[in-house]
Amino acid sequence: MSIQFGDLPALSWLQEPASFDVAADTVSVTAPAKTDWFIDPNGKVSFDNAPALLFDAAKDFMLSSKVTVDFRNTYDAGVLTVYQHPKSWAKLCFERSPQGSPMIVSVVTKGTSDDCNSVPMTENSIYLRVSKIDNTYAFHSSSTGEFWHMVRYFALEDAPSKAGFLAQSPTGEGCKVTFSEVEFAYQTLKDIRSGE
Repeated sequence: MSIQFGDLPALSWLQEPASFDVAADTVSVTAPAKTDWFIDPNGKVSFDNAPALLFDAAKDFMLSSKVTVDFRNTYDAGVLTVYQHPKSWAKLCFERSPQGSPMIVSVVTKGTSDDCNSVPMTENSIYLRVSKIDNTYAFHSSSTGEFWHMVRYFALEDAPSKAGFLAQSPTGEGCKVTFSEVEFAYQTLKDIRSGE
């Protein structure tokens, strides 16, 4: 089923959510219990069952959203993501840490997942942005949606990509995420470091 909202290209589900709602420039997604994308480098844990709403991302683009998470359990998260196949993808997460505070987390997966905790936060909302620049990607975060901080700059495989929204609840019984103030444009980010 194709879904359309805002200025985004047509989106479709990779794994179905427990529920979702679309209105204007907002989409709310509820992840089922015990859902995540993660391939542990030690080989003991592998998840690929979190619901993701994705569009084809062949050209340079910038996608941003205010992400609000109903945090209940450790690793509950709202995510902007880039996806190629089950072993090549990346996530920019607004996630509940084991210490109980919201945190910006990035995960880049090339066979196994490279997981990096970034900045602890105090709010339950943050602005996230993913940008495609040729064959590379940049993740940024912002408290206001105006001034952006680089979280990660990386490349994946030279393969067709999709991008979009994901909700996860790896240790919990479900998690609702609201992606609002969604902005999308086919444009190239000019300065990766400053986010301008």
